[in-house]
Amino acid sequence: MASTPPQTSKKVRNNSGSGQTVKFARRTSSGRYVSLSRDNIELSGELSGDYSNYTVHIPPTPDNQPMATKAEEQYVSNSLFTGGFNSVTRAHLMDKVIDSDVTHPQMAGAKGSSCAMPACDGKVMKDERGKDVMPCECRFKICRDCFMDAQKETGLCPGCKEQYKIGELDDDTPDFSSGALPLPAPGKDQRGNNNMSMMKRNQNGEFDHNRWLFETQGTYGYGNAYWPEDEMYGDDMDEGMRGGMVETADKPWRPLSRRIPIPAAIISPYRLLIAIRFVVLCFFLTWRIRNPNEDAIWLWLMSIICELWFGFSWILDQIPKLCPINRSTDLEVLRDKFDMPSPSNPTGRSDLPGIDLFVSTADPEKEPPLVTANTMLSILAVDYPVEKVSCYLSDDGGALLSFEAMAEAASFADLWVPFCRKHNIEPRNPDTYFSLKIDPTKNKSRIDFVKDRRKIKREYDEFKVRINGLPDSIRRRSDAFNAREEMKALKQMRESGGDPMEPVKVLKATWMADGTHWPGTWAASTREHSKGDHAGILQVMLKPPSSDPLIGNDSDKIIDFSETDTRLPMFVYVSREKRPGYDHNKKAGAMNALVRASAILSNGPFILNLDCDHYIYNCKAIREGMCFMMDRGGEDICYIQFPQRFEGIDPSDRYANNNTVFFDGNMRALDGVQGPVYVGTGTMFRRFALYGFDPPNPDKILEKKESETEALTTSDFDPDLDVTQLPKRFGNSTLLAESIPIAEFQGRPLADHPAVKYGRPPGALRVPRDPLDATTVAESVSVISCWYEDKTEWGDRVGWIYGSVTEDVVTGYRMHNRGWRSVYCITKRDSFRGSAPINLTDRLHQVLRWATGSVEIFFSRNNAILASKRLKFLQRLAYLNVGIYPFTSLFLILYCFLPAFSLFSGQFIVRTLSISFLVYLLLITICLIGLAVLEVKWSGIGLEEWWRNEQWWLISGTSSHLYAVVQGVLKVIAGIEISFTLTTKSGGDDNDDIYADLYIVKWSSLMIPPIVIAMVNIIAIVVAFVRTIYQAVPQWSKLIGGAFFSFWVLAHLYPFAKGLMGRRGKTPTIVFVWAGLIAITISLLWTAINPNSGPVAAAEGVGGGGFQFP
Repeated sequence: MASTPPQTSKKVRNNSGSGQTVKFARRTSSGRYVSLSRDNIELSGELSGDYSNYTVHIPPTPDNQPMATKAEEQYVSNSLFTGGFNSVTRAHLMDKVIDSDVTHPQMAGAKGSSCAMPACDGKVMKDERGKDVMPCECRFKICRDCFMDAQKETGLCPGCKEQYKIGELDDDTPDFSSGALPLPAPGKDQRGNNNMSMMKRNQNGEFDHNRWLFETQGTYGYGNAYWPEDEMYGDDMDEGMRGGMVETADKPWRPLSRRIPIPAAIISPYRLLIAIRFVVLCFFLTWRIRNPNEDAIWLWLMSIICELWFGFSWILDQIPKLCPINRSTDLEVLRDKFDMPSPSNPTGRSDLPGIDLFVSTADPEKEPPLVTANTMLSILAVDYPVEKVSCYLSDDGGALLSFEAMAEAASFADLWVPFCRKHNIEPRNPDTYFSLKIDPTKNKSRIDFVKDRRKIKREYDEFKVRINGLPDSIRRRSDAFNAREEMKALKQMRESGGDPMEPVKVLKATWMADGTHWPGTWAASTREHSKGDHAGILQVMLKPPSSDPLIGNDSDKIIDFSETDTRLPMFVYVSREKRPGYDHNKKAGAMNALVRASAILSNGPFILNLDCDHYIYNCKAIREGMCFMMDRGGEDICYIQFPQRFEGIDPSDRYANNNTVFFDGNMRALDGVQGPVYVGTGTMFRRFALYGFDPPNPDKILEKKESETEALTTSDFDPDLDVTQLPKRFGNSTLLAESIPIAEFQGRPLADHPAVKYGRPPGALRVPRDPLDATTVAESVSVISCWYEDKTEWGDRVGWIYGSVTEDVVTGYRMHNRGWRSVYCITKRDSFRGSAPINLTDRLHQVLRWATGSVEIFFSRNNAILASKRLKFLQRLAYLNVGIYPFTSLFLILYCFLPAFSLFSGQFIVRTLSISFLVYLLLITICLIGLAVLEVKWSGIGLEEWWRNEQWWLISGTSSHLYAVVQGVLKVIAGIEISFTLTTKSGGDDNDDIYADLYIVKWSSLMIPPIVIAMVNIIAIVVAFVRTIYQAVPQWSKLIGGAFFSFWVLAHLYPFAKGLMGRRGKTPTIVFVWAGLIAITISLLWTAINPNSGPVAAAEGVGGGGFQFP
């Protein structure tokens, strides 16, 4: 148990006179906490009588005790930290995290040798390779707790009774972060020994000439391999040439990314057609207003109102597409600048900034743990410097199933990640990789690939079985422990003389693998153990890796990793505290909790957030994004948005699930303005931008500082934010406040060009990060508590913004409104892939949620009309369209009924089909076709995809968008929340069909408007056709005009009708009942409004007076 005030920083604690005070305890199988030390046990007033604890005084300054540092780091990585509101932060040391064996030394619960101290069941500390660490030359095995006790009491080794020789425990690896490797040239060895055979052996034990030449600065004949002496060019030579190796600054400067404009042969006609259509549309609407249909003024008025709105909506959607662009990156240049060895960095330690990856999940029943585990495995295997990557999983449900699934994933990563590195596997999601229908040996040259793949496939199958069996395993384990507790309680009651007939009351707890209570949600919900009421939980599943590569060998694993780096990125499980009476703000609140916890634990200057079903499909995706962030001018980029790509979509993409028109058209066009909108996943954020600061202004900031590479304070970025205002904006954590300027500095581009006014010096990020300690982790637990955001600006200005269903769009809008810009990164190989609902009802509800969020945006202060001057005009139109597009449904649904009204009444929206009307209609149609063809050209989408998007626009506009407007208006006016639930299911009984969900019909009220529109138009066509045949003077022109537009409506509704019928036409009866009733009601209402006018009207072809069914 580690107890620290949430507002106390590491710096403050280190400067205290009495030193840090950290409380530790260990929980037994009965839920009690007992001492981990052999000190005298002192009961704490902060805890109840059920808890025992002790106090360890840690020296306040660096104590030059590497053994103590390793012991502390190992303790942190094997402890489950819990805490929250009005509770002490406890660190529960776990001997066992999952039932299966754990082998990787970075993982929590890794098995080791037993401590040699009497009556101690602790485990010996391990090094990076998992080998036992023994602090004394006598090789006496001792655990962390016993070592700390011996250090505090006598400082003597319990084995040989001699003083610990702390100085010999330092790592042998020197620190090359500040200078060149201090090795002598040939013939100048300090020991006088010229035999380099032992020093310069490679991994295979052979002499490595390249390494010998590089590290000794030796000469090898003449030519390119000759490295001149340092003094050859005099003392005034450029520092970059010292040592004979060219530094980055001396190489020809090359950009990391390029902006590629659309060819003029495509974009110029495209813009011209937009202008032509705009002019034609203005003339057409003017003509329509000046030529009303006096015979059906009501029909003309409704049509002209709808057409005016459609014209306005088209402008909002089309004008921001005037400036589409493409971008490209150069990964080779990124590697040369940040990862290549140099005289100042002989080991090739990466200078890239760190990145924290966030994955969120809420319910393991709706989001299968196996899917989340595969996503985490793809993240752990990403192609990025291992020591720079930190992975965080937010489990908003606090479920033990998710916790143990992530522990299993971390254990399997011990094999999967090195296998991916060894054989350059793509994609690095094991489920997707083993499901590929291609030859796995393609482009593979290693002779052991087939053997390794076969072994990994077997291990992955066993991993899937373990994940799938976790629910039953947890249930059986919990039942067994609960039965044991009942027996204990019954025995205790009998011994105390209680009534044996009285039932025993024992809580039905959920138990962890080590035989203790799970602090999160229990299967049988109870107080402090339910989804909305549980403590904050934080577990470092994989501790931070070492800063240098850890090459495996051929004996540790079932696969030979003798030439592969076996390190794994840091992996942290987080479940924020939840309590009744607090608004936890759903996903946005979970993301903000991760922002705060990660700022204290790793503080990566960049954050990549993914949904649990979106995995990394391109292992170099992070490097692609860094090319923009680290390039010249990248300091004002708030986020990199990657397109969403989906798997499991039916080949015809019936419901436009791929949404390619938006991701490849609209988003690419916004990239040429101020940047794409944030779409919720697949986004790389600049952490500093999430904190609510404006983009840096180098000219103003450099006036205050002597050097552009000097780290600044928060007040330098926001003059109104002084030290006293930090708690009001960011909360009481001083560690969090101190991390802000560090993240800002580390996120700057490289100052390797005179034009880079706001950058950092090369090599600034090569220093290894400090190991974790208990007080740091305890601080991160305090910032995920439910009370932390009270009276702060989290969710209002800082982090993800609260108050909207679509918090992603609002968060991106706030950044653009402060002057930041974003970038759209389309890679040759898809960066990320995920899943999307292919069922009609699920798709309608998905669109309903998006549209509801847009209506909320329109009625809030996030409306683009109220934006600042920093938001560019075209970007303002795009955000204005985000809030307005659902209201188009009001006019669209009316316009879809107009053809039926026209056919029923025998009238049309114009008096006659004149030449002027037909010419305008033809010109608008030609412009529409031309724009579609050119948009397909510059966006790269298919014409069929464009048509599917048009169909879905009408389907969603007459259903989900309409309901969203009604729901949003009721919420704003009356505060009424409306939810639309699913009721009836049918079909979808073929488990062998991967598209079985496509044919499932789930009844929803969202289906009513499109069904009514389709049936009314079909009835109207039949009625008008029969009536025209039996008229004395048939009015075929009016029939053709109305029928044409009715067929236009029905053609757009075809995918809806096809989905409604299911696979075998199994449509719920309620569908026909509702549709028939509403269609009959509308027909009767029309008959009442426009009754028969007699034979005269029939003779003139007006109305339906002379019509009778034969």
